[in-house]
Amino acid sequence: MNYTYLLLCADNSLYCGWTNDLEKRLKAHNDGTGAKYTRPRRPVRLVYAEAFETKQEAQRREVQIKRLSRWEKLALIERKKQAESKTADT
Repeated sequence: MNYTYLLLCADNSLYCGWTNDLEKRLKAHNDGTGAKYTRPRRPVRLVYAEAFETKQEAQRREVQIKRLSRWEKLALIERKKQAESKTADT
């Protein structure tokens, strides 16, 4: 699987990326070997992820999310949380 994800950085900024190994990539970001942007903003926390069959789909979604405003990204995160909590309630 391939993933598009959003991280919440220690300075409260958001970082969007894609990977084919979400756990390994999150560890890399927190170890300081991930993206240049996240290195001085550690620790980071995964707040959103979407799964895709292909690398191209994940990269396409990354571009779409990066074009969103901060508020739109926060709304995306909140909708995902609400959907997950509804699933957990059933």
